[in-house]
Amino acid sequence: MIWLLSRLKRTESVRIMINDDVKQVTGVYHRRIGDVVVTAISDGYIDAPYSVLQSISPIDAQAILTEEFKPTPPRISVNCYVIQSEGKIAVVDTGSGDTMGPTLGLLAKSLMEIDIDLKQIDTVLLTHMHPDHSNGLSNPNGGRLFPNAEIVVSEKDIEFWHDDSAMARANESQRVRYFEAARFQIAPYMDRLHSATGEVFPNVRAIDLSGHTPGHTGYMVESGSDSLLIWGDICHVPDIQVRRPEVTMVFDTDPEAAINTRRRTFDMVSSDKVLVAGMHLHFPGFSYIMKNKDGYRIIPESWAFTA
Repeated sequence: MIWLLSRLKRTESVRIMINDDVKQVTGVYHRRIGDVVVTAISDGYIDAPYSVLQSISPIDAQAILTEEFKPTPPRISVNCYVIQSEGKIAVVDTGSGDTMGPTLGLLAKSLMEIDIDLKQIDTVLLTHMHPDHSNGLSNPNGGRLFPNAEIVVSEKDIEFWHDDSAMARANESQRVRYFEAARFQIAPYMDRLHSATGEVFPNVRAIDLSGHTPGHTGYMVESGSDSLLIWGDICHVPDIQVRRPEVTMVFDTDPEAAINTRRRTFDMVSSDKVLVAGMHLHFPGFSYIMKNKDGYRIIPESWAFTA
């Protein structure tokens, strides 16, 4: 009888645990590239409407996502990456901060959980200045969240988001979400900007991937015989855009250039078998691209217990 009561208590305890609101642990994944450690950190996700996709009908988009067992409408992952190389620490993109809702803005918390203080960040490498990439730069009062960091960003992106005539041509939502937000976030760092050209951090060089924005930039990590391309926003919905590279996003500054850059990047990484990381690849965000007779396919890298 005592054994039975004990078993019932354990069962009840398990039942209570299962019925409680269960939350995921912090999304962190380490990957070694030669002597460099690259850590993927999930900043969260965006549930987007089909209207963000261009050159594909909602019916076709839903069919592809359903076939891939993905949420419909599309759920877009948002990732950031930490690079530790030669005793220095860089963050590639800063996520959404506290500006875009409860499913985003996890970067700062996750950094603390892996014992990295924001003051320790030497460099912020920006792929571009869209709100889910650069809104984590500053606090609501306009203060630097990365007080000791230098900022690497394309001069073309800085120029575009500070172009008053371009802002005047934008609609109200674009002015607030993109132009005004980009100016506000970068303002406290204007005296510590560095151009995204050449080697921008130990074992890291900038790659021009313009199209999605005028200065959209990737970062190639190379150490020993290993390499990794952090390609920013080459894809937003990889299940669709790897299969259909002609599909663009409503927030592409130059859709045609974005398509050409996507195809060129797919050709390069598939031919050279380069590991890729992306801000909108499904977490933990490391994959390979393979070219086949029908186009391309994405192959997520297998999870490994150690970096």
